[in-house]
Amino acid sequence: MSRNNWLSLIPAVFALITLAPFIPKTIAQEKTAPVKPFVPNYDEAKIPEYVLPPILMVHSGSVEATRLAWIARRGELMKVFTEQMFGSYPTADYDLDCQEVESGEAFDGKALRQQFAVTLKTASGAQRIDLLVYSPKNATRPVPCFLGLNFRGNHTTTADPKVLIPVSWAPKDDDAGVVNNRSTEAGRGTSSRHWEIEMLIENGCAVATAYCGDIDPDYDDQFQNGVHALFPEHRPSAEHPERWGTIAAWSWGLSRLLDCIEQKVKIVDPRRVAVIGHSRLGKTSLWAGASDQRFAAVISNDSGCGGAALSRREIGETLWRINNSFPHWFCGNFKKYSNNEANMPFDQHQLLALAAPRPLYVASASEDLWADPKGEFLATQLAGEFYKQIGGQPLALKDFPAPNTASVGQVSYHLREGKHDILAWDWKNYIEFIKLMVVPD
Repeated sequence: MSRNNWLSLIPAVFALITLAPFIPKTIAQEKTAPVKPFVPNYDEAKIPEYVLPPILMVHSGSVEATRLAWIARRGELMKVFTEQMFGSYPTADYDLDCQEVESGEAFDGKALRQQFAVTLKTASGAQRIDLLVYSPKNATRPVPCFLGLNFRGNHTTTADPKVLIPVSWAPKDDDAGVVNNRSTEAGRGTSSRHWEIEMLIENGCAVATAYCGDIDPDYDDQFQNGVHALFPEHRPSAEHPERWGTIAAWSWGLSRLLDCIEQKVKIVDPRRVAVIGHSRLGKTSLWAGASDQRFAAVISNDSGCGGAALSRREIGETLWRINNSFPHWFCGNFKKYSNNEANMPFDQHQLLALAAPRPLYVASASEDLWADPKGEFLATQLAGEFYKQIGGQPLALKDFPAPNTASVGQVSYHLREGKHDILAWDWKNYIEFIKLMVVPD
């Protein structure tokens, strides 16, 4: 190009530079544009005004009429939470195989350890989940059981050298001995203080756990692995934003573990299995308990946003924050409520009510402001009022309690002093709670 031709372009280039701030960004530019830092609100005075949707649409008067009305209303709420938050489970056939692969005594002969390979198979493949069960060795009759998932592998829940180390993908975690996204011997027992297995055994309870990553690895891979891979025709997509996310996959997996316990673990009373979870796995336990009414009780520990805390309060973690940090947890439809909580057709007090009439326990920690302890309490209180409507017992606490206060009953709540965690004090109260599950012989 001649020098004169280059000079003729100067006015156009100058105009382009001048107008650049006003030209719409491309998709690529939008993706790389700096995002305004998220600043959580912890000030009660800054909570937006909100109106909560009712648990029951109408008040039917008598307890019996209310119970009948709840049958239909429960179905409506399950449909809403399925389609708008957690996502639908697949309906295709699958095979479940539960084989005991190891057993022996543990905890100085106080406990029986059993390990099972729970294998799920479809035409698209197989997925193995390792289930670890400890039960009182000298029990003379079936015992109650806590069933919950763990974060880093069964071997992290106890120092027991016989517990198998998972081969599934694991998130980077130096404290849990994870190397190149694989668990190692160095992780053995690193989470034992969160499980208090010996305390449970001494109180006549069994405990069963599996690594959540055995069911579905906890990262956003567009649902290509874990149990999602067994049902490729049911993967979430832009065309199907109502299909299951990872929390629903974990919840579905808990039901498959309950299948195995019912089939193989004779010392566990299948009528007294409480589903339990902490943090994201507390969100999971709430949905598992709502979806599968075989769980005799539902326990949520520090589950926060998307769990027991009221979303409309917008305290600590919000829907926008959780959907952006963990886009794989919930179904696609849930993302439309980011920064749009007021237009949700549901809130978390309704999720808690889906446990009714079974015993419900929600726990918080006083310093865990990210999970909004007060929002968890208020949701539990509202669920308790509904329990009273159907003839049950409400939450006994009238006001948000002081730290280290527990109210244990059909609807239970406690506020432990401290941070986001599950500790011995929590388990002591859960043991008291599970003993309330009296089942006729």
